[in-house]
Amino acid sequence: MFVDWTYALRDWPTYLDAAWLSLKLSLAAFALAFCLGLLGALARRSRYAVVRAPAAVYVEVIRNTPVLLQMFVAYFALPSAGLRLSPVQAGVLALGVNVGAYLTEILRAGIQAVPRGQREAARVLALSPPRTFLHVVLPQALRNVYPAVVNQLVQIILGSSLLSAISVPELTGTAMVVNSRTLLTVQVFGIAAILYLILTNAVVVVAGLIGRIAFKPALRSPARPRPLDTARRLLPARPNRPARKKA
Repeated sequence: MFVDWTYALRDWPTYLDAAWLSLKLSLAAFALAFCLGLLGALARRSRYAVVRAPAAVYVEVIRNTPVLLQMFVAYFALPSAGLRLSPVQAGVLALGVNVGAYLTEILRAGIQAVPRGQREAARVLALSPPRTFLHVVLPQALRNVYPAVVNQLVQIILGSSLLSAISVPELTGTAMVVNSRTLLTVQVFGIAAILYLILTNAVVVVAGLIGRIAFKPALRSPARPRPLDTARRLLPARPNRPARKKA
């Protein structure tokens, strides 16, 4: 058994190259998804129905169809419309569009959670609407939904394994090729699973450090008064007793 693992580990440069490709594809797809999500969140909050309707259709269609089907559409159907994409480009587009629909709702919830008084204070300070959004609303909205946004990045990394269906040589696709050559199924896919664990946990740790730096100092909710303290404040104050004189 140990010999089998040693033989499987001979292809470790191939695994590392595939893991690096998976990470690069995931980051590119996440950048696209975040831009689409931010635009979609602003469109969903628009006062004009002409702007809200396409954003709502985008969210409902993408969230209720399989991401693998969306990859097939990007890779096989778009060329018939005159748009030819490489497997990597089609995979990044499909993942970005898919996760962008989820980020649309996440960012919209974060923007709605910002108190209205923040916008009114910015209006009093004569800030323009774009500056109010960039400097007042968006930082607080990102603070509210930052863990959910990081979770979507992790989902993109895990979802990149589906790109093997359109011949992208990412981690899962590379593991399938190595397995067909060596027939060491447990070892090959075990190594791939370990690399996915390393990638996702590394991303979570780095994102946590970025969050501590970007959102420092953290907002603190006011402490709730204890019932005993509240009761003491409601009771009338006791009169001070005169000190006893010593004999």
